[in-house]
Amino acid sequence: MSPAPFPYKLVATDLDGTLLRGDETVSERTRDALAAATAAGAAHIVVTGRAVPWTRHILDDLGYDGLAVCGQGAQVYHAGEHRLLTSVTLDRQLAGLALSKIEAEVGPLLLAASRDGLDGDVLIGEGYRVQEGPLPYVPMKDPADLWAAPLNKVYIQHPTLDDDELATVARAMVGNLVDVVMAGAGIVEILPLGLSKATGLSLAARRLGVRGADTIAFGDMPNDIPMFGWAAHGVAMANAHDELKAVAHEITASNENDGIAVVLEHLLRG
Repeated sequence: MSPAPFPYKLVATDLDGTLLRGDETVSERTRDALAAATAAGAAHIVVTGRAVPWTRHILDDLGYDGLAVCGQGAQVYHAGEHRLLTSVTLDRQLAGLALSKIEAEVGPLLLAASRDGLDGDVLIGEGYRVQEGPLPYVPMKDPADLWAAPLNKVYIQHPTLDDDELATVARAMVGNLVDVVMAGAGIVEILPLGLSKATGLSLAARRLGVRGADTIAFGDMPNDIPMFGWAAHGVAMANAHDELKAVAHEITASNENDGIAVVLEHLLRG
């Protein structure tokens, strides 16, 4: 008997903590599983919080030439054409008001920001803690530089509050002005209200003629929750945040142990 047809038309994968291992590589096993899924008729879309400039080199290394959703849903990027198809920017006046309200509650914040565009810089303010790695950024010498050009998002940190505490407080203070998401260790973001990975993914999927009902999604952080809500089936990695595991349909192995491949191989076997 031939194996059952692959049950999804779209495989949506987060990058960090999901598709990528800790060294920012993708295993051969996972590459092979994704290739087999696409050969079986499914499209693969990367859906990441990283803006295009921090994503492009990974997609090029993978030989990925399809659509990618970047910047937490703000950008739909055509990797094969190296072209930005859509981009949503953060209202800088609203963002400034939101920061003022949060700081009035918890005190001074440490700030960074992602500028819009294919080559938009990531600005890092004084004291902002940057994770070790190869991703480029520009030190922000003057706080006014934060608002000097269109932004996709602002990153916030606090000297004493942890990520979950900061995100909870910020959401309570400014959730009617902007969206606040926790996207990883040390990464709490202020986004345009209503923007999420789900909104960006739905735009990209529409271009492919695919619906949420046709989609399986993989992720590891609370910013993946809207994507899981949009997709028919959400798979959390073993290393995922508890908030995402609580809404996942399935929990697979970790990103270091080919969790995406484990699920796809099972589906391909029928």
